[in-house]
Amino acid sequence: MSRIDELIAEHCPDGVKWTPLGKVANLQRGKRLVRSQLDQFNGFPVYQNSMTPLGYYHESNVKAGTAFVIAAGAAGEVGYSDVDFWAADDVYVFSELSGINQKYLYHFLLMKRNKISSQVRRASIPRLSKVDIERLLIPIPCPENPKNSLDIQTEIVKVLDTFTKLEAELEARRRQYQYYRDALLTFGERTDADASKQASKQA
Repeated sequence: MSRIDELIAEHCPDGVKWTPLGKVANLQRGKRLVRSQLDQFNGFPVYQNSMTPLGYYHESNVKAGTAFVIAAGAAGEVGYSDVDFWAADDVYVFSELSGINQKYLYHFLLMKRNKISSQVRRASIPRLSKVDIERLLIPIPCPENPKNSLDIQTEIVKVLDTFTKLEAELEARRRQYQYYRDALLTFGERTDADASKQASKQA
């Protein structure tokens, strides 16, 4: 039995309650900025229609530790920021959570990323409706006991963060392996070619 299973068995004998996300989280749209207002390097990152900051602004409108979803362009992409940032008008942010840990919400949204993406309207500019996100059912452990619920969510986040870190390290190692493998193989091919040229010259 995993640590998560132990926590749920100990504190939530009745399991979890699946609740529409819109009932436990206030989903808000960001505020528009134009590119001329932004700096290339200094200030708070500004998220608009992708997970890559559009630029930087001298103010922020969202606190660090907040999950967000891109609503247009790269609609359906899920993010979480460890620093204060500016959410532009093509970004949904989650505020006024009721009994929900922001990082727990983030991991839940990641799990539902395929479902979220399937709701994106594929027009000239892909768009995601606020309602489609609010309809998602999120599992809340023992909602009748908010403290225990948040404690369990925190433990779940720790486990998932650890796995996320391991996956990132494995991906980095895989890319490193591929780089050196390709470099070595290319080096070998160059050596063979050089050797052939040298042999031709000598002949």
